[in-house]
Amino acid sequence: MTTDGLSLDEVDGRWGAVPSDATALMRTVYELRRRPIGTLQPEDLRVLVGQQVGLDVLVPRTVTLLEQNPLLEGDYYPGDVLVSVLRLPSTYWSANPAQRTAVEAILTTLDHPDSSIRSAIRTFREATAV
Repeated sequence: MTTDGLSLDEVDGRWGAVPSDATALMRTVYELRRRPIGTLQPEDLRVLVGQQVGLDVLVPRTVTLLEQNPLLEGDYYPGDVLVSVLRLPSTYWSANPAQRTAVEAILTTLDHPDSSIRSAIRTFREATAV
């Protein structure tokens, strides 16, 4: 079943109204959860993955995009989407070893990543070491 036309609210269950004291970031997350998944842009994926929202749906989609372009860029710098994926907790990778393997394959394609990406790679590998 494809989820492209569905929103995260439809796939994961609705979160309800945005709390009145929500930060700008959380307001953005609530808004992005209502958009069809197939319309989410790299920056949207960076934000949602970075906030650990909808990971079971969004990480496989994001990894597929990263396989095509490892330095996929949201709003900050080339590779910021990859960094958001690399910073996921080790529990995600333990539960999703195929995704971990796919990310490792992506990392082998990088030539001379910048310091922020190198740091995220190091953290990822330490967190996922067997």
